[in-house]
Amino acid sequence: MAKGDQTTSGNFTFTETGIEGVLVVDTKSFGDARGYFTETYKKPDFEAGGIACDFVQDNQSSSVKGVLRGLHFQINHPQSKLVRVVKGAVFDVCVDLREGSATYGKWEGVVLSAENRRQFFIPRGFAHGFLVLSDEAEFCYKCDDVYHPNDEGGLMWNDPAIGIEWPALEGDEAFDEGKIVLSDKDKKHPAFK
Repeated sequence: MAKGDQTTSGNFTFTETGIEGVLVVDTKSFGDARGYFTETYKKPDFEAGGIACDFVQDNQSSSVKGVLRGLHFQINHPQSKLVRVVKGAVFDVCVDLREGSATYGKWEGVVLSAENRRQFFIPRGFAHGFLVLSDEAEFCYKCDDVYHPNDEGGLMWNDPAIGIEWPALEGDEAFDEGKIVLSDKDKKHPAFK
């Protein structure tokens, strides 16, 4: 499959990105005056769409506008992740760290929001991070391996060798690096090279 190619299974559409194995997942929603209903995961449909993971851990975080979490990875216990947003909006990014990959060192990004109900699948072998674009965001993700605190790695979020094109925060006309909020740990990640 090539970038933009799609597979539909059940209520899910899986779209290929420019990096092999990284998929955008769109979900059908059913709504009326009461609200909406949507499936967020159904193992047989995801397997038919190319995502055959045994997810073992679910995580959720809440962050305010301008918070950038990442770029994180686990060294000896890599995780595949299926990520989504249930409140607000984020720009979600992955960087290919698979040595020998045709897209080694390349990044892919997508806006995930409560409104678009889009999901992003990131296979093992990637660094991952996100920037909160809205006033607040609640971010949820599934992992196919448990978190190992002594196995963390990270990359500098603004490394020019990677060249991630971070978008403007909601209400801003252009991206402003001065508005980025990082943890002490994320401030210390090394460059890709």
